[in-house]
Amino acid sequence: MLIVAAYLAANVAANLSVTYFGPISTPINAFLLIAFDLAARDKLHEEWSHKHLWPKMLLLVGSGALLSYFLNRDAGPIAIASFIAFLLTGLTDTVVYQALKKHPRIIKSNGSNIASAAVDSVAFPTLAFGTFIPYAVFGQFFAKVFGGYIWSLILFRKDRKKLKDELNTT
Repeated sequence: MLIVAAYLAANVAANLSVTYFGPISTPINAFLLIAFDLAARDKLHEEWSHKHLWPKMLLLVGSGALLSYFLNRDAGPIAIASFIAFLLTGLTDTVVYQALKKHPRIIKSNGSNIASAAVDSVAFPTLAFGTFIPYAVFGQFFAKVFGGYIWSLILFRKDRKKLKDELNTT
């Protein structure tokens, strides 16, 4: 599955770049890579729904952490922080996504991404660097929300017309 490979590549690239460049890289990663992962997780949520969703998501998140560690052992603390943060965001994402289940996918995705971005933006840098870093937290949050919106437009492009039609009929 191409979306799984892309998810893992984005996750590993984010972990390794934080290992090399530190907190300054997190807003850029948040916009380009983690926002993609949040939107991709929603696409996988749709594809895997009722088909062992949680074990598959756990395996996916764990695989990203393990690959990061195996590619660079120095990435271990970052990979662990990423794994824990993605578990927390996965729970948040699922709860919000399910609460919005009667809405079009693009609405579910962006609504759940806002909540997930908030959780991840606090959890990851705090766990990875051992302290609350305001510029990293706020920069990541806004980058993930904006980047997630762009990625949702790409990943759920078929839904845009449906949403536009629904909005025009109301």
